[in-house]
Amino acid sequence: MAVKASGLIITADDFGLHPRVNQAVERAHRHGVLTAASLMVGAPAADDAVERAQAMPRLRVGLHLVLADGEAVMTRAAIPALLDEEGRFGDNMVRDGVRFFFLPHVRRQLASEIRAQFDAFAKTGLPLDHVNAHKHFHLHPTVLGLIVDIGRDYGMRAIRLPYEVGTPVWLRPWIAMVRARLNREGIAYNDYVVGIARSGQMDEAAMLAAIQHLPHGVSEIYCHPAVEGNAPLSRGMQFYRHADELDALMSPRVEAAIRAAGVSVGGFSDVLHLPRRSSALVVR
Repeated sequence: MAVKASGLIITADDFGLHPRVNQAVERAHRHGVLTAASLMVGAPAADDAVERAQAMPRLRVGLHLVLADGEAVMTRAAIPALLDEEGRFGDNMVRDGVRFFFLPHVRRQLASEIRAQFDAFAKTGLPLDHVNAHKHFHLHPTVLGLIVDIGRDYGMRAIRLPYEVGTPVWLRPWIAMVRARLNREGIAYNDYVVGIARSGQMDEAAMLAAIQHLPHGVSEIYCHPAVEGNAPLSRGMQFYRHADELDALMSPRVEAAIRAAGVSVGGFSDVLHLPRRSSALVVR
């Protein structure tokens, strides 16, 4: 099949989650095909991730907003409607999505936390390449609206569109809603992603297949690399093959396939030809 794609972004999510993730991101960028990473600013190893990113100026770093199943930036006292007794977001996204939509006091706290995460990213001094949300929570209309409104203050230019070939029919109206909102707001986005159906399983075979069958337009392949360890990085990642994904990102066969495809590679700002802006300048 002839490749018709015009651009390819290869992103590691959960940057900052654990030192094992950060080590993998650095290896895959310096010695492999990784072009971008999405930073969890409130995660335990976020400071280490930022330090590594500052030493890799060609790595494009975006904000991986955590609003489910992870750590917040603000304290539980400040956003009690959002966090559990341990100060973490829960993983019942259906329940939380209903609360975000219908309860004004929950929306206010949600807006405060989203702004706090943008603020934390801005303080790193890293240019803001893109924004997405953990577990694609930005598909929720309330979350998306807040990200668009708040992100404008921080120079946000691009958002991940989590649309994969083979996306279920019932989800496509939501994708269309996101696309329409981003078009109205002048925010850039990728045309497709690869990695939803095989989350945590993007090994060399999966990467090679994805590159061979890239659709027309700009695609983002996202993955969750980490170096080998003795325990899962989280409860939801028990069956993730992090080390296999790292190997794929460093595979000479994958690198050769990308070269043969003849696509433009880089971060969102590179592939979508966006001017790179620092996120540290906040306009209120």
